Amino acid sequence: MRHAELGLLTIAHLDCDAFYASVEKRDRPELRDVPVIVGGGKRGVVTTACYIARTYGARSAMPMFKALKLCPDAVVIKPDFSKYTYESKRIIELLRNLTPLVQPLSLDEAWVDLSGTERLNGGAPALQMARAQLEIERMTGLTISVGLASNKFLAKIASDLDKPRGFAVLGSDAQALLAGKPVGILPGVGPVFVKSLNAAGFTTVGDLAKADPKRLVEKFGSGGLRLHRLSQGQDAREVDPDGERKSISAETTFNDDLNQISDLEDQLWPLCEKVAERTRRSETNGRVVTLKLRTADFRILTRRRTLPSPTQTARVLFATARELLKAEVDGRRFRLIGVGLSGFSDGPADVALFDAQDEARALSTETAMDSLRARFGKATVMTGRALRTAGAQGDE
Repeated sequence: MRHAELGLLTIAHLDCDAFYASVEKRDRPELRDVPVIVGGGKRGVVTTACYIARTYGARSAMPMFKALKLCPDAVVIKPDFSKYTYESKRIIELLRNLTPLVQPLSLDEAWVDLSGTERLNGGAPALQMARAQLEIERMTGLTISVGLASNKFLAKIASDLDKPRGFAVLGSDAQALLAGKPVGILPGVGPVFVKSLNAAGFTTVGDLAKADPKRLVEKFGSGGLRLHRLSQGQDAREVDPDGERKSISAETTFNDDLNQISDLEDQLWPLCEKVAERTRRSETNGRVVTLKLRTADFRILTRRRTLPSPTQTARVLFATARELLKAEVDGRRFRLIGVGLSGFSDGPADVALFDAQDEARALSTETAMDSLRARFGKATVMTGRALRTAGAQGDE
């Protein structure tokens, strides 16, 4: 907090510390000093590992069997996204009291642009975020880490420098700090792209920063110029409150591979219910339905269909995803299925896939089910298809 440029930096990135696991530990104090993994299912993956579990090598997105081999004493808890969403909304609302320029990146991350708020909020952005950090901990019992910088990319890098419960600042010293980092820390650079960059002689961010931009463009197209700018610590993206959510999705991994259409449909329906409920809760609707499948040999298939009009009902989601599914079921065995909705817009949905009266009835029914479940629990009301698969294999 003694950085020479502290008063000049206005872009912050907030990152909750081991968010899902921290929520579970807060609600179950007896787990405070034990390793906790949020995930589940013998063929599932780790959603979040607490910091104690991480000392054993457990990590997010790691197969559950591998995480438990590394940390056999871990307490495994199935995710409860209703709790995590509730806490996320409380945190985002607190940030929006400081500025409308808040862009959630996920349930546990957000960018904040505090430009021009000094007089309104009684202090520089650094002071405002320090206050917010303490207030969030007091209000929710959860800790966050903050990165403060001149742009979104550097702020996100900074928030990871001093976790957990950290506050890091990156100014004109950013390029020197980035120079020795692997190229994989750059946004949009996944494992496959890392291999391509490494093969071309670029292993660190510093290698990209020293490269001739023309050479990068020749090898990687317009993306090469973007890489060069990021390696220099440059990022022109604005904090965009309207860009906060690109898709809503849910998926499940099966305990045993499935290849029958009826079995796959039974797994698909509750995912459609979950996505539709989250969409209604977000007061939005989408028109692009995505089906995701993972084969027994770990190949990922994605299929999309754009609806004539947006929706927020499980009925439309399921009907569309089922048609996409039928085209893929040809004897192959699948280990995972998922469904997503994107192409969002605000306001009421007006789906033309079914008769308007039928669609209105479906939306009314599903909204009433939301209310009953919120009041009395998820098992209070279930559809016939969901009853058939209640307690079935897999985890989301």
